[in-house]
Amino acid sequence: MPAPSDRPLHVLHIFATSGSVPYLTWFAQQAKRDGDVRLSFLVMYHERPAMMDEMPALGFDCHWIRYDPRQRKRGLLKALPWLWWHMMRARPDVVHGHLFDDTLPGMIAAWAANIRLRIYTRQDSGYHWNYSPQWVFLDRLVARFAHKAVACSGDVRTHMTEKERIDPRKIALVHHGIPPGRYTRQDPATMARLRARFGLEGQGPVFGTLARFIAWKGYTHIVDAARILVQRHPRARFLFCGTGPQEAEVRQQVKELGLEENIVFTGWVERDDVPSLFGIMDGYLHAADHEPFGFVYAEAMMAGVPVVSTPTGAALDAIEDGVSGILVRQRSGDALAEGVERLLSADGPRMGKAGQVIAVRMFDFDVMYRGYNDLYHELLNAPQNPRRTPATLG
Repeated sequence: MPAPSDRPLHVLHIFATSGSVPYLTWFAQQAKRDGDVRLSFLVMYHERPAMMDEMPALGFDCHWIRYDPRQRKRGLLKALPWLWWHMMRARPDVVHGHLFDDTLPGMIAAWAANIRLRIYTRQDSGYHWNYSPQWVFLDRLVARFAHKAVACSGDVRTHMTEKERIDPRKIALVHHGIPPGRYTRQDPATMARLRARFGLEGQGPVFGTLARFIAWKGYTHIVDAARILVQRHPRARFLFCGTGPQEAEVRQQVKELGLEENIVFTGWVERDDVPSLFGIMDGYLHAADHEPFGFVYAEAMMAGVPVVSTPTGAALDAIEDGVSGILVRQRSGDALAEGVERLLSADGPRMGKAGQVIAVRMFDFDVMYRGYNDLYHELLNAPQNPRRTPATLG
């Protein structure tokens, strides 16, 4: 039965491996303003998460389940009964999982607790398929115990239907969202400070990448592209903004190619400075081998920066090649360099503006928030309510 009209819908969110999640905080802030949804949170984390303070300050319950991803199998088994126990106490209308480590035990626990609607967001486009194929059956198991899966991009939805053979009727598409006001404005003083910090005066064009230094983010492809591009653009600068285990390898590649003057390792950039960081770029480079959504290039598009991207995640949904950005069809230095040259020969500011219009329309946080709430109510008010039994895969 639908939630009684005299009380708001109760949605319990589960999240693992992070102690603070910006978009869940935005959910809570919006729910507090609107008063139409009651939220609660279960956080699986190795130490006391920041959400334990953030959410109660906004008026919502938050509970911590100790979880160490380094002992994954044991941790997931230990978390399962605690998830069930909290769900039995809270009796939410909806349980919503967000990452594999919380959705696997979370959907099973919600099924055992006979929760009316079990839903999860799929935020990877084939990690198990690409790197641990022996665990693909667990992705299918999660889908079996859930009533609905939400793909965060068309790329994810395609992977789920074509590779994992999940019934497309069971999948909804709701893009991730970010508050546009955070990225559509840049501060001139901060931009000047960042230019000076990174030694960009008199240099250009400037391209940037904000990502962890891990193999599938494609930094080595960008270095190879830079090798090609500096031959025609000797003052070009490439900002590598991030940290991670592959940084030493990438630094060595840069040194061997003699690109120390052209590639700047910025280290950590304060989050509040990121919108202005976009403002000093002539283009944003995204070279990931696979990407479920891609928050950073959505942010760059909102900031009006033209994006050159590999064909992954939401870039495929938002970028019309040559109009609102550049899509390269091969994941290589040669293809990225060609994409940058196409951008430089086009009207970059106009392309950036076209991308900004699309990003604000598609990736506005309000669109995401309404999309989820509409989905909850649609499913709960359907003539045939979801049943306790695991759904079929099709």
